[in-house]
Formats: sequence, C-alpha cells, structure tokens
Amino acid sequence: MTSSIPVAPTIAPTIAPDSGATVELVGVVKNFGAHRALNEIDLRIAPGEFVALLGPSGCGKTTALRALSGLELIDGGRILIDGVDVASVPTNKRDMGMVFQSYSLFPHMTAIENVEFGLRMRKVATAERRTRALEALEMVGLTTFAERFAHQLSGGQQQRVALARALVTRPRVLLLDEPLSALDAKVRVQLRDEIRRIQTELGITTVFVTHDQEEALAVADRVAVMRDGVIEQIGTPEELYTTPRTPFVANFVGLSNRLAGEHSKGTVTVQGARLELLGDPLPDGPVTAYVRPEDITFAARGIAATVVSSSFLGSLRRTQVRLADDTLLSIQHEVETRPQPGELVHLKLRGVPVSAVVRS
Repeated sequence: MTSSIPVAPTIAPTIAPDSGATVELVGVVKNFGAHRALNEIDLRIAPGEFVALLGPSGCGKTTALRALSGLELIDGGRILIDGVDVASVPTNKRDMGMVFQSYSLFPHMTAIENVEFGLRMRKVATAERRTRALEALEMVGLTTFAERFAHQLSGGQQQRVALARALVTRPRVLLLDEPLSALDAKVRVQLRDEIRRIQTELGITTVFVTHDQEEALAVADRVAVMRDGVIEQIGTPEELYTTPRTPFVANFVGLSNRLAGEHSKGTVTVQGARLELLGDPLPDGPVTAYVRPEDITFAARGIAATVVSSSFLGSLRRTQVRLADDTLLSIQHEVETRPQPGELVHLKLRGVPVSAVVRS
C-alpha cells in the first residue's frame, strides 16, 4: 500500500530537543582492509542545520553516517558533538536518532508501541511514555493509526512511524540513511517534504544520506558531494549547481552536456563562445566543458543542429539535438517551443561560466 497521508498539525513544543548540536568530523579515516572508505574527511555542521551527503554507491556517504552514529569504529581522526570527542562512545550514548532505508519496525508491536520502545529502554514512566509517543505520532500525522500493526500500514506510513520513533527520545542529532528509497515516487516526495518541515520546526541537527540529487537539493541547507571517500565540494544547493568546482560535481549534480573546447588563461572557447572557467586553473589546451541544458538556447542563427527528440516534462521541455560532428546535446526550454524530430535548428550558448577537464 502507498496511500497518501494528510499533513500533520503543528508539532507539540514538548517534542523539541533542548537545541541542535554542533557536529564535526575532523580528519576521519575508515579502512575496510586495504580499501580506504573515508580519507581524512572534514565536515562541520552547525546547530539545527540540515546537511545531505550525496554521491554514487561506494563513495563513503553511508560509512560516514555509520561512523557518526558509532555503528562503525573509525581508524583515525575525531568525531565531535558540541566539542566533545565521541569516537569511543557507544552508539546508545551519543544522543542520536536514526532512520534507515528499511523500516525496521517490530512486527508484533503496534505503531505506538514501536514509538514507545526507545523510551521503555530508557525507563521512562508509562504515562509520560504514552504521552510522548502520541505527540510523536501526531508530529508525523499518524495519531489515528496508533493501534495498527506494521502489516496494516503502507510503506510511507511505516517510515513515518520509524521517524517518530527516532524523534521521540528528543535526540540532538537526527541521522537519515536513504530513508525514502524504498517508497514510490509520489509518497517519496510527500515524506521528503514532511521530514524537512519537521526538522525545521524542531531545529534538530540532521544528516541525510542519499544518492538522489533531487532529494538532496530539495531538502538540505548544504550538500556535501562525496567521491571515493572524500568530499569533492560542500555548499548550498544553488552553489553546487551554478558553481561546481570540479567536473565530477558538475556531472553528478544536475544534467550537463560535454562539449569540446579550448582553454586559454581562464577562458574556455566552445563553439565560438568564450566562457569563464570555474574551479581550479587548467593548463592551456584542449578541454571538455560541462554546459547545463538550460544554458543553451535556440537562436535565429548560430550552431547548426538537427533535432533528435523532444520530451514534455510539465513545466519545461527537454530537447535532444545532434551537431554536425555527431555530438548529442540536451536543451531545456519553455514548453511553447516544440521542435520536431529531423528539424534543422540553430543554437547559442548563454555565456554562463563552465567547469572543464583536460581532454585526453
């Protein structure tokens, strides 16, 4: 089942933690045999900040989260919570709530019993335990589902119960390990927005692991793009998209076209257009430039191309064209323009700065 869930009312203030914590990873190293999964990671998260760890499978993002939670012991560096090194502190002493991809609900317990579980382990009195569990379920819009068992709930509802269970203990740090990847598209967006709403209202420091760039850009204050155990770039979603510092970030965050160009003294010439180079300096010579689909427009004259296909995407249209040298380009444009396959068109570059890599 994947039924939608109504928006929850305002969160009861008693649920909120005292304050979000400052989280720091300082030179964190984690090895699995000869493989270095985390290579001297440095990351500072401000109190109440929502940071997403984004990257492909095997980049180290989940390992970083597990190291932060205490589920993985680190081989070097420090993990600080409000300035206190917790690298040797057990998971259950780190004051963190965790939500995983799998819902991990106890099947023999009702929703409210699942939410109460952490409080029961902390010896919280029965009356207070029930009150706080109901408040947590209200927070995620599931008060009327309190007495249902896991098999009586949809996937989205089960994940909301898991979120309530993580928050009911009032942790100062919330860790989310790809919590939406098992849900269908519509429910995923609904729950994504609910997580962001709850996090904002609670002011809880949150680390969110995902391989889905749309999720990361939609919910996070800042996004750390990871590759091969290091952070390639961290910044706001807008910074990552408009000023990627490396070709990997330009290629991984959003869509990019790859165009042959020539670099000279900080300027890349592509199809006759002179574009500013982003990121680290490059030697003069041939490069591959990364150009966003929305930074190419149709024109009365310019670069000749033949339309291959055009797709309607709701608020915009994406058209693929082929240049004379067989290069395929994607162009993102208004829906009113409807190029037809086989049609001859002309293009121009808007002149937006680009990332580039030396062409071999």
